[in-house]
Amino acid sequence: MEAGDEGVDRVVDSKDLQKQSKAFDKLTDRVEDRQLDSSRAQSAMASIAASAEAEKNAMRMREKELAAVKINAADVDIIANELELDKKVAERTLREHKGDAVAAIRSLLH
Repeated sequence: MEAGDEGVDRVVDSKDLQKQSKAFDKLTDRVEDRQLDSSRAQSAMASIAASAEAEKNAMRMREKELAAVKINAADVDIIANELELDKKVAERTLREHKGDAVAAIRSLLH
């Protein structure tokens, strides 16, 4: 081989290496982007889970508050019978209105 031919091979090899390097960089960039997207998705899912847990805790607290309200069983029966409701609905509405039968009935009628 002549000295000039060897230089041509090196230039060609160099161009191939550059192309391969660019292709490899594009490939790794996509993998890194996917990893970033994956971490964003995981953080979003964690946020959603935390929000759902907070909502469940708030509902439990509300149920405890409602359970602590003292109501008159006769009021539950009157509301259920007169408005033709299930006793559970009448009781819940009465508890939500802190045992005030008039307010509970108004709420159910409007």
